[in-house]
Amino acid sequence: MSNLFVHETAHIANNANIGENTKIWINVQIRENAVIGSNCIISKDVYIDHAVTIGNGVKIQNGVSVYHGVTIEDDVFVGPYVVFTNDHYPRAQNSQWEVSTTLIKKGASLGANSTIVCGHTIGEYAMIGAGSVVTKDVPPYALVGGNPAHYMGRVCKCGCLVDGGRCPKCGFVLPIE
Repeated sequence: MSNLFVHETAHIANNANIGENTKIWINVQIRENAVIGSNCIISKDVYIDHAVTIGNGVKIQNGVSVYHGVTIEDDVFVGPYVVFTNDHYPRAQNSQWEVSTTLIKKGASLGANSTIVCGHTIGEYAMIGAGSVVTKDVPPYALVGGNPAHYMGRVCKCGCLVDGGRCPKCGFVLPIE
C-alpha cells in the first residue's frame, strides 16, 4: 500500500484491501473484506461496511455510509451525506432479512443528500441531483432529480447538460439512448 494516507482517527479492518495513493480522513471506519481502489478520497465520518467494493478514483464526501451490498465502480463522485440503503423491508428484529444490491456505474455523480434506495443501478456518467430520492434504475448519462427522482435530461462525461447528441462544452458525442 504505497503512498496510502490514513488519518490517525480512522479505523481500518486488518483484512480490508486499499489501493495506492488513497487518502482516508478523520473518523473513517472501513470494515473487514472491504476493497477500495487506488487514488480514492474517503472523507471525514465515512463508514464502509464489510465486503463493499469501491473502484479506482472514487471520491466519497463527508458523512456517507456505504452499506453491504453496494458496489461503486471507478471514477464515481459521492456527495456529502448521500444515503444508501440495503434492505427493502427493514425491521429491528428480522432474522430473515436479505441484502438488496445496488450498483453505481463508472463516472456517475451522486449529489449531496441524495438517497439511493437499494436494488437499483445508476448508469455510467449519470448525475443525481442534490436531495433526490432514487427509487428506480437510472440510465447512463441521465440527469435525474426530485422525490421521487425523475428524468430531467442527459449529461456528458464532463457533467454538462446536453441538448442533442454532442456536448457543447467538450465535444463528446453521447451514445444513442
